[in-house]
Amino acid sequence: MSLHSAATPSQSRTFDHKSQEEQYLKGTLELSHLDSDPLKQFHTWFNIAKEQKVHQPETVCLSTATLPSGRVSARYVYLKELDAKGFVIYSNWATSRKSEDVRSNPYAALTFWWQELERQVRVEGPVQRLTSEESQVYYDTRIRGSRLGAWASEQSSVLPDREHLEQRVKTVEERFEGKDEIPVPDFWGGIRVVPERMEFWQGRASRLHDRFAYVKDGEGWKIDRLSP
Repeated sequence: MSLHSAATPSQSRTFDHKSQEEQYLKGTLELSHLDSDPLKQFHTWFNIAKEQKVHQPETVCLSTATLPSGRVSARYVYLKELDAKGFVIYSNWATSRKSEDVRSNPYAALTFWWQELERQVRVEGPVQRLTSEESQVYYDTRIRGSRLGAWASEQSSVLPDREHLEQRVKTVEERFEGKDEIPVPDFWGGIRVVPERMEFWQGRASRLHDRFAYVKDGEGWKIDRLSP
């Protein structure tokens, strides 16, 4: 059903058709361009994104779903690490919506969009929780306010008002006053999305985009070109 047929005249909206006519002309992608390892290929594209001054290329949409309902939730986060196993982000894993999802369904998806390069990368796979020791290493690099904020925020829980949050921050500040070393909260830390499938997408004219999917195949990867 189209947008217009689903709405009354007073509700209908017209989007900018000019943007639909714009063409993706900044690059092409061939199998010969790709590394056999998708993590190495991601490193290559990510470094290009940084060199080309893509705005915050580490920004990524993290999508999770809760079971048994299957309801999906998504939010933008920052990729903080990429190691030999996968993609690492940090967050609250006690009260956040994503933590609720992952407890029932330990799979997640990541989507990177680099508009300046007309490129997209998709990642799908199981989630692994980092150890407290691993999370502490990153936690120690955060500014003090962010470390205290991790203790103070019951992420996604309902607040009666802003003052309630500020009082929680004040309580945490008093708790750690004069202390340079602050332990990472046991409810906060990193997760690693271990890729089982990755897709590299390069925009092309007439929406005939170049798409290549890596699918885990034993110890290696199978690579297929996908129809746009």
